[in-house]
Amino acid sequence: MVDQSACILIADDEPAARIGLKRALGKKNFKIIEACDGAEALDLVAKHNPALLILDLNMPEMTGMEVLQALAGRSDKPRVIVLTAHGSERIAIEAMKKGASDYLAKPYELEELRLIVNRELEASNMARENSRLRRVIEESRGLGTLIGSTPTMQKVFNIIEKVSGLDVTVLIQGESGTGKDLVARELHDRSCRAAGPFIAVNCAALPDALIESELFGHLRGAFTGAAQDRKGKFEMAHTGTIFLDEIGDMNPAVQAKLLRVLETTTIEPLGSPSPIAVDVRVISASHRDLAEQIREGGFREDLYYRIKVVDIEIPPLRARSEDIPDLVRHFLQQLCAKHGSRTME
Repeated sequence: MVDQSACILIADDEPAARIGLKRALGKKNFKIIEACDGAEALDLVAKHNPALLILDLNMPEMTGMEVLQALAGRSDKPRVIVLTAHGSERIAIEAMKKGASDYLAKPYELEELRLIVNRELEASNMARENSRLRRVIEESRGLGTLIGSTPTMQKVFNIIEKVSGLDVTVLIQGESGTGKDLVARELHDRSCRAAGPFIAVNCAALPDALIESELFGHLRGAFTGAAQDRKGKFEMAHTGTIFLDEIGDMNPAVQAKLLRVLETTTIEPLGSPSPIAVDVRVISASHRDLAEQIREGGFREDLYYRIKVVDIEIPPLRARSEDIPDLVRHFLQQLCAKHGSRTME
């Protein structure tokens, strides 16, 4: 969607040409400013930060090519449409190599002009929106999709950065809703396994009768209702990462089999006569206190130490209330981008 309040700068040494361009753009709510030479064009770019510059290449004293060269070092430079004489396509291509995004040969068709201007304004809007989103994320001092600038979250980010490249098991602990799944995904995306699959399993959502088949797979006929072979989540995650969410809800029998998988790096699908080797990084998470579950006999101690070579504790939001403004800003910005709004008002 074109921003109707966008600023367009027309730079041409011929007054008649500037008037013709203004008329051609019609009575839309574009803010149009004019420059009669290249030096003035650069001055107006610095003052008004236009979204689009329509630039004549053949101007005295400072040519359009020289203007493009001067703009090359600006991070916030406008989109540029260059105007050339008919038959000067070679020069137009050279201008595009220097930073112009499109060109028009004189005399141009009005509809072609309007089409190119609208397209360039849309591209400018998108680029500026993306830049604004990046600034919001950078200002929040987050890490990837994770937001937070408090010391507790910075500690979490430091651990993620240190261990993401290490092929070790990680246990993420924290209350429900603290973003354990986001931390797991960030660990995967920053690891050497990022090109491989990321398979998430909610252990709490799987009934005891199905969890073993879901994790390790089964062959046809292994049990009643097994009409065909099925790969388990571990095999699907081969060369990547498997995320075992709410591992504290896993029953003791499956815990024992998971321990064997970690020890042997093989799985045994139900009904299979032989094991299958898998290359998988295991990241686990739980909102439960697994150490307390061990004391109560609900979780295996040997498995606990296997899955927590590295332990990451995610603080609840009430313990980092200073992060709330950053989170609000982040989610509002997402909503604005989703619904096409340019502000957060």
